[in-house]
Order: sequence, then structure tokens, then C-alpha cells
Amino acid sequence: MKKIFCLVIAAALIAGGYSLSISNGVWAANPAKPAAKAGKVAPQGSCKSCHADFSSVIPENHPPVKGNDLSACTSCHAPDLAGSIDKNTFSVRMHLAHLPPRGKVDCLVCHSWQDAKSFGLIGYKDSWGSPAADEMKLIREIFESWASGDFLDHLHAKGSISCANCHGKAFPGFDVTVGNKRCLECHGPMEQLVKKTEPPEFKDRNPHESHLGEIACTVCHKGHSESKVYCLECHQNFQMTIRGEAKTKP
Repeated sequence: MKKIFCLVIAAALIAGGYSLSISNGVWAANPAKPAAKAGKVAPQGSCKSCHADFSSVIPENHPPVKGNDLSACTSCHAPDLAGSIDKNTFSVRMHLAHLPPRGKVDCLVCHSWQDAKSFGLIGYKDSWGSPAADEMKLIREIFESWASGDFLDHLHAKGSISCANCHGKAFPGFDVTVGNKRCLECHGPMEQLVKKTEPPEFKDRNPHESHLGEIACTVCHKGHSESKVYCLECHQNFQMTIRGEAKTKP
């Protein structure tokens, strides 16, 4: 009777979507993994679940593309592992096309990641860094802001500026900022920037020629959060605006 009872229980578990395993003589019931929905999950490094071919997503005069995985693109468009200041239009277009609002593709379809060990591109041995799980969560949030947000990161995305153009090769951590030297490689030299932002009236109110001396660009200009005019902390009667500030004032 006991044997029959065990068989009945086992059959009920299997019918309910569980699998049975044994370890050290002890059986365990394991919930079955949900089946992937057809057309929803792409294999790692593969584009074919969404794109039968690349003809609809590449420029009209683009040379023919062979294959349907990442190597079909990266054989010509090599990833920037050096952190160059030069624009990588291909990388920007790829990310914008697959991030909200245009797409919703998980990072790990194209990227390889080992928790706190490495983060790279499938098919490449090099790594940009070693983000832990909490950092990966933040990266996903920042990339969505870069793709469609209200801050400076999205303004840079529209100008074909990627992460590496500001942060260089090093994988940015929680407390990493961008130095003035990096900003001025695109927006400088400082003398030119001062001249560009000189007010037609009240020339002494030039935000880039402060009476406080040299100030970090990031005091006012925030890449992934609201930018604020530091001058207004004291000079509240000044009429000054900044790109990347909050859309709605309190």
C-alpha cells in the first residue's frame, strides 16, 4: 500500500509540471522551468529571431551582409575596447534601436557577463570591466535614460555619443565622474567655451568664467540626473538656464 501511495504522489507531481531528482537517496520535486515563448527570446548573439535578414535594417547602399549573428556586423564594426573619444555611430545606433522606446532587448542577448568578474561582447575575449549584479541593474537604468530620458545623457545619444566617449575604457562605477579634461576634448578649449557663453548683457555672469575660479563641469552638468545652474544657489535673481534641467519646476 505504501508503494502504491508513493507512485500516486510521484505521478501527481509530474502531471503538475514538476521533475523528480534524487540526491544521497533523497528524492526532490523541482518546479519545471517555464518554456520560452516563441519569437520572444533570442539566442545569445543571434539576431535571427527578430530579423530574418538585415536588408530592412541596414542603409540602402550598405554592402551585402552574410550571416545573422553579431559577427556579421562586428567583422567590420569592431567594438571600441580602447575608450576612444571618436564617435562610434554604429554602437549608438545599435543600442538606440534595441532600447526603449524603440525596442526592449536584454543586454545579455549581445553581451556576456559574469557577476563581478567580466562584462564584454559575445565573441570577444576582452572585457570592459567587472560589474556586480547591483551595478548591472544601474547600467540598465542608465542606458534607458541615455536612450530616451530628459538628461544630458540622452542629448549626447542624439549626437552619437556613447558611454566610452565620456568615460573612456574603464567601466564606470557608482562614484565615478567625468573630469573637465574629457569634457573639453569636445566642448573646449575653455577660452572658446567662455567666449561662446558670454552673455550679451552682464558679461560678468558668464557661467564658464566664475569668480570662484576653476569648477568641475559636473557641478552643474549631470550626465544621468538633473543638471542645475550652480550660480543660482546664491544669485537667485539671475536669469540662467541649462540643458538637461528638470522639465517641470517645483
